[in-house]
Amino acid sequence: MPKLTDQFSQASNAYRDFRPDYPEALYRYLATLSPSTELVWDCGCGNGQASIALADHFDRVFATDISDNQIAHATSRPNITYRVSPAEHVALHDSSVDLVTVAQAIHWFDHSRFFAEVSRVLKPGGVLAAWGYQLLHTGTTLDDIVAEFHSQVIGPYWPKGRELLDEGYTKIPLPYPREKTPAFSMEKQWHFDHLIGYLNTWSAVKSYEADRGRNPVSLYSDRFLQAWGAPESEKPVSWPLILYVGIKSA
Repeated sequence: MPKLTDQFSQASNAYRDFRPDYPEALYRYLATLSPSTELVWDCGCGNGQASIALADHFDRVFATDISDNQIAHATSRPNITYRVSPAEHVALHDSSVDLVTVAQAIHWFDHSRFFAEVSRVLKPGGVLAAWGYQLLHTGTTLDDIVAEFHSQVIGPYWPKGRELLDEGYTKIPLPYPREKTPAFSMEKQWHFDHLIGYLNTWSAVKSYEADRGRNPVSLYSDRFLQAWGAPESEKPVSWPLILYVGIKSA
């Protein structure tokens, strides 16, 4: 199977076009928790989806990802610095960061090394926020078909670490006590083409295709369409966020 970093590099354009956006209310909330809004480290930033939104709330955003292709496709802003870097070692000074964010990525990291780096760079009272999402919700039979596709068709092709997301981050030894947080959810109005584009960004789809020479989304497309209905019709789609927030002691 391809390396994990290669899978995300292959999907960089599609990530920008088909991945849902995190809610603006989440960023406002995190900015209010941070000891100041001088500097945020967005770790595992991908193509900068969260970095761009954070740039509206913080003076500077330092955004890193291990995939050079994702960074190459990231959207620039004057106050965002992008770097190709592993999560476990970052070129930031000790006690310099107000907020560390990890969007849909913490399950891939070496946790003991990453959390040591977080503790090094966070200011006293600084915040670590990690969030992710699992399967989409439409309230229709499509949800069961997507779940079947995810687990039974491409299940063996998910890289190691994905199970931590599927378990809601409950098995990650998080470094600070979990703060009580509001509930956040991503909401979209999608046509059928958006669904297909989104499913094709899944890393397990890329691995299945590389291994078997066939695109599994195409093989399942009739079932997806039957559950969706008219392809031009719009449907509300939602993803409740799994959110961990921890605060470094002052």
